[in-house]
Amino acid sequence: MKDVIVVVGAGSIGQAIARRVGAGKHVLLASLTAQEANLAAKAFEDSGFTVSVAAVDITSRESVQALVNTATDLGNVTGLIHAAGVSPSQASPATILRVDLYGTALVLELFGEVIARGGAGVVISSQSGHRLHALKPAQDKALATTPVEELLQLDFLKAEHVTDPLLAYQLSKRANSLRVMAEAVRWGQRGARINSISPGIIITPLAKDELTGPRGIGYRRMIEGCPVGRAGTPDEVGQVAALLMGPDGAFITGSDFLMDGGVTAAYRFGDLASPAATNA
Repeated sequence: MKDVIVVVGAGSIGQAIARRVGAGKHVLLASLTAQEANLAAKAFEDSGFTVSVAAVDITSRESVQALVNTATDLGNVTGLIHAAGVSPSQASPATILRVDLYGTALVLELFGEVIARGGAGVVISSQSGHRLHALKPAQDKALATTPVEELLQLDFLKAEHVTDPLLAYQLSKRANSLRVMAEAVRWGQRGARINSISPGIIITPLAKDELTGPRGIGYRRMIEGCPVGRAGTPDEVGQVAALLMGPDGAFITGSDFLMDGGVTAAYRFGDLASPAATNA
């Protein structure tokens, strides 16, 4: 059977990673709609990749399970690229928690049940998880280990406590890195690895929504004030992900890699440490 690389969220970053790890394998591109997945698939097919497409709603257990079934029918799932999500300017707090927090945990759980020995996965999180204040140890543990179907019932995630889309996004991204750490133990029992990457501002359609949205001023200030002095590209994220998913990353699992051009460093120790810079 052929090795299968599953891309959940076939946008710019998911595609950049898949181009680096999908050669000679069957790439399954999944997005919220088949139309979105088909747009990505054409470029892969034109470049010689073997591709299938699927629609998936990561907030639905039935939908994610159907994607898992499709993937295992194609072959051995040796790679998972989870890059689906919504941003603070795109959705309400409830939707962000449902997609970015619950959806990610669900994908990790179900694909963790079928990932092949020697396989690897990567979750695209965000620098925002590093910008959130420290949580209580019990809250960290709850985000990492609470059964998926009970996650959104955690008291500190209830609507009365999370009224700001940015806070919902930061909590979700903190949860992503914690969940990856916990899942690495379970994936390891199958001989597989899982890590996360927390990018800063990467120029994608999602980032453009933020740059032109209500938080645009803060985003532009971060780009101008970070040590690197620019935004990142999907290909740069793809290079890090390829390391993590490939043989050179064989000793790396349960880790989160912050790649934000130094924004978090500048926020903590440089000129971005002001209220105007907290909007991301």
